[in-house]
Formats: sequence, structure tokens, C-alpha cells
Amino acid sequence: MDSLFLILLAALCALVLGTACATITFYVLASGLPRVQKGVVAFFHPFADGGGGGERVLCSILAPPGTTQPCVPRTAQVAIFVREGVTAERLLQDAQSRFNIRIEKPIRVIPLRRTHLVKPERYPRFTLLRQALGSVALGLEALRQLVPEVYIDTTGWAFPYPFAWKAGSRVVAYVHYPTISSDMLGRVWSGTATYNNDADIAESPVKTTIKLLYYRVVALWYGVCGCVTAVTCVNSSWTRDHIQRIWFLGRAPLLVYPPVDTRELLQLPLDRKLKQLYLVSVNQFRPEKNHRLQLEAFALAKRMAGPTLQGQAVREAKLKFIGGCRNADDEARLAALQQYAHELGLADCVEWIVNASFSELKSQLGGAVGGLHTMVDEHFGISVVEYMAAGVVPIAHNSAGPKQDIVKPVQGDDGCEQVTGFLSTSAEEYSEAITRVLTMDQRERMKIAAAAQKQAMAFSTERFLHDFTAVVAPVLPR
Repeated sequence: MDSLFLILLAALCALVLGTACATITFYVLASGLPRVQKGVVAFFHPFADGGGGGERVLCSILAPPGTTQPCVPRTAQVAIFVREGVTAERLLQDAQSRFNIRIEKPIRVIPLRRTHLVKPERYPRFTLLRQALGSVALGLEALRQLVPEVYIDTTGWAFPYPFAWKAGSRVVAYVHYPTISSDMLGRVWSGTATYNNDADIAESPVKTTIKLLYYRVVALWYGVCGCVTAVTCVNSSWTRDHIQRIWFLGRAPLLVYPPVDTRELLQLPLDRKLKQLYLVSVNQFRPEKNHRLQLEAFALAKRMAGPTLQGQAVREAKLKFIGGCRNADDEARLAALQQYAHELGLADCVEWIVNASFSELKSQLGGAVGGLHTMVDEHFGISVVEYMAAGVVPIAHNSAGPKQDIVKPVQGDDGCEQVTGFLSTSAEEYSEAITRVLTMDQRERMKIAAAAQKQAMAFSTERFLHDFTAVVAPVLPR
């Protein structure tokens, strides 16, 4: 106990001294930034070519389809802080091919050379803190090139906010996922081993206590940075709850659901010709997406399938993975998943579709009966909404966005509640849901799919544009 007390005392002293040093450093660094460029709206999005939900938000803000009042005033100049090597032309092409979004407004690209500083694989230990410091360095690199009148962050890196604020920018945050949350602290406290809490730490009370203190310090820093925003938007009820607790000194966060291109997906017929039963999984190949659980559940469903015609339907069904690879790490992860599918005996019934275009995604969703999602605490879950809009029955993780906002019952035509999909946690629960979706009759599937489509309409691009424009209009250049 004495050694633990000394560790905690030393950490507290370091916190006090570190705060004083950080304050002095902050004023020195911020004083050297250039003057504000009036009429410029800049988006901090270092990996704007990533192809994920955050990139869809960015593209939708820049190109509201069929509206007479764009999010950003037509007279304002638009700049994007993005990693070096990405051109404006490439961003426009990606928006068109990946999201079916045509951006006509001219954009200026501000290249960032140090984007490697925020990559988690660079830091095997103290990842959160070192990424935070890396984001400060990256933010300063951006602001040394341009200090905009309005600084809009669509990635979640809050640690550079004070520098943009001190330099004279009005800061707008669209938070997809809190950098640190009470759920993360809870998992560390309970000794749960996850992708961001090693088993070595989870099994040691002393290491757990130190990590909790470390997380608390980062959370305090994170909360202070969030206080300087002029507008804070969040993408889900789950994210709003966490941001309210951590940014408690700042402005109340405003819920603005992210845009999902439901218009074309809603046109897909519910009464589809099912030549081959298959499920889809639409997710980037990232560790938190937990594709391994999907493979395990699919394999379990096939092993448990009986000798009946329904069992035969499960045994003959396929699973199609549709996802993006951002870099070599994602490609290595994909190769490992393909090997795991082979080990589970699924090589002949699993298909991999990498970096698919929107037209390919739409085509695959148009023939699927179910869609898998297995990420724990997914802040929102755009892929789940896409399933529902396309008439694909979702099987999502029973947490965060899918649980609180998306896969919720709706009132049917008969006045009774109608389920819109299924929520699961374990491989066994997923296996049962997979079997049910693959073996249900056409009438039941269409009833669930119709209710799911009704729920998906609440997350349209039009609703996002209306809500986002309303909350940011007061701080944009006039």
C-alpha cells in the first residue's frame, strides 16, 4: 500500500507541475501563429480520404444536394487540412465514387506532413496521451499555415482547439466518438481486457489503478479543451451523454445525426428475388469493428444448422464483407481475417469486397437479407442505417448508437410496435439471430424490413443538413 501511495502522490505532483508548464507552453506557441484570415472556413480532417463515416459528414457539409441554402455560405472560402499527398481533385473523386456526393464548391487543400503523429500503431504504450500530444503538434502545423475565421473539426481531435481559439478562430466541433469516455474508464476499473486495455494491465490491481489515474488526467485535459468551442455537435445520444459528462464546463452538445444516403437505398425493392441467400458486413477493416466475431457467429450458425430445409438454407448461405482498407495495417488485418475464415471452414462461403464504390455497395445491399455489425460502443452506426434503408434486416451490437438511436421498434400500420432488427452481444446470440434471419419466411422478413426502412428515414442527408446548418449558422462568416 505504501508503494501504491507513493506512486499516486508522484503522479499528482507531476500533474500539478505539468499543468503549470503546459499553460506557459500554450501561450508561447499560440502567440506565434499568423493572423486570422476573414471569410475562410477550414476543416481539420487529416485523413479526409479515409472513406468512413466522418468523411461522409465532411463531404455532405461541402455539397448539400438539391438545397438552396448550403451549410457554408457561398461567399466563404473553404479549406481542408489533410495529409500530404491528397489533392483536391482526389477528394472530389472520392466523394463521388464512395458516397455518391458531387462537390461543386472550390476547395483549398492545406497539406499536413505529420499525420503519422496521431496513428495509434506508432505508440505501443501510453497510446492515448501520445496521440493527444501528436494531435497538438499536427494542429499547430495546420494553424501555422492558415488560421481561419471558423475552424471546424470533423474528426474528434479536441486537443488543438485551444490554439485555434487563442489565435482568433471560432471553433466548431462535430464529435463522432469521445476520445475518452466513462465506458473506457469502467472497463479498466472492472479489469476487462479489450483492444485498448491489455490483459497484463487488467490482471494487475496496481497497474489498473495507475491506468485509471492516467485516464482521469487525459479526461481532464480533454474536458478543458472542449470548453473553448463556439458550437459542439454530436452524432448520437451515446456520444452526447459522454461529452456532457466530460466537457461539463463547456457549451451543451447538440445532437445532429450524421448523414446517410438513404434516398437511393430506399428505392430498392423489399420483395427481392433471392437466388442466393447471403448476409453482408459493411465496415472498414479496423480492429474495433470485430470482424472475427462475425466469422465465429457465422461458423457457429452453420454448425448448429439441422437437417431440415431451413438448416440447408443456413448451410448454403454466404457472408459478404464489404469494407475499406486505409493502409498496410488494414491490409494485413484483412489477410489475417481471410486466414481465420479458412481455419473456420468458411473459405467457400465468404466473399471479400474491398474499397467498393457506392454503386457496388448498393448492388450488394439490394440482394442481401441480413447485415452484421459487431462493434462494441459504436458511437452511431451508419452501416446499420444503410442496411435498414436498403431493406436488409440488421443484426447489430447491443450497445451505444445501434441500441439507443437506430434499431428501435416503430409503430406499425396495425398500431402495434414492430421490431426493426435484432441486437446481440455474444457469438451465440449472433448465431441465433443469423439463423432466424436466414430462415424466416418472406412475409415476416418484409414486415421487419418495411419497419426498418421507416426508421431509417430519420437519418437522411436532408435532416443532417437542416440540423447542422441551423446550429452552425450563427458562427459562420456573414
